[in-house]
Amino acid sequence: MTVWDVAARPAREQFGFWREVICEAFVPLTPSRSRPGDGFSSRVETRPLARTVRARIDSQPQRTTHGPAEVARTDGEYVFVNLQTAGTCAVEQGGRGSLVRPGQFTVVDTADPYRFDFDRPWAMVSYRIPHDLLGGRLDSVRRQTAGCWDARGAGAVVSAVMSAMWDLDATIGPAALDVEQSLAAALCAAAAERTPPPGDHHAVVRAEILRRIDTWLSDSTMSVTSASRMLGVSPRTLHAAVSAGGESFAALLRRRRLERAAAVLAGDRGPSTITEIAASVGFDGPASFSRAFRREFGRTPSEVRAARRIPARRAQDPGTN
Repeated sequence: MTVWDVAARPAREQFGFWREVICEAFVPLTPSRSRPGDGFSSRVETRPLARTVRARIDSQPQRTTHGPAEVARTDGEYVFVNLQTAGTCAVEQGGRGSLVRPGQFTVVDTADPYRFDFDRPWAMVSYRIPHDLLGGRLDSVRRQTAGCWDARGAGAVVSAVMSAMWDLDATIGPAALDVEQSLAAALCAAAAERTPPPGDHHAVVRAEILRRIDTWLSDSTMSVTSASRMLGVSPRTLHAAVSAGGESFAALLRRRRLERAAAVLAGDRGPSTITEIAASVGFDGPASFSRAFRREFGRTPSEVRAARRIPARRAQDPGTN
């Protein structure tokens, strides 16, 4: 077991030390502060097992990048399973993205670039798994990186196995590898739940919509007709594919637009005015954007920007979309 307590260093040295710590404990990473200041109170604890490495992390608002240069310097190929325990993590990899909240987990692959954005103090449990431990199911996991799982279905099994593994003694011998294989199997099952079976055309169409939808957010003219044309399917097929997920295409598109806007408002990058943010996510003007945003989150865009925190969604009436 190794523990790095960044707060034990003088305040002016803490951020530089943090950069060294995360590169040593995980893989090459480049952090940047979200807020000015000297101190950067953080802590990392790692516990190697047989082939995996378990870690607990507590840190401050930041953006952390594993870009092409960091990928080139990485020894070995791994996936990280990151279970959020406090704060939120906006993760991006391979054109996919999610906002991960406490009790949820995401997966990233060190063989490709990825990025994390933390808008407030945060904590997570992170397990490093080598590619070959996933065997022939690696590709299905890699296709789901930057996704978000909660405590349902196979995702609940992943979270439970991670929790049970944390206190295992590394001296348990061959049994450690059996436990690690259980985690790998649970992770592959969670990925398989989201992989459409061969011949399930609606599931294939829905997966493609979810893969592409973030590239459509700025287009205020986006509609079922235009999306169907891009995908080469009929509007009826698109409606059926999306509704299988429990919401209409319009509701899905609106939700993703508002989630993207919330992340931009809570960060320190991107469009600088409410009008520009509204346009960047496909709204015709700031008034309609502000109304929709308040209905979704119970707060105005200006209030979220002032607080610099990603808001929680309001409970929705089951009959509304």
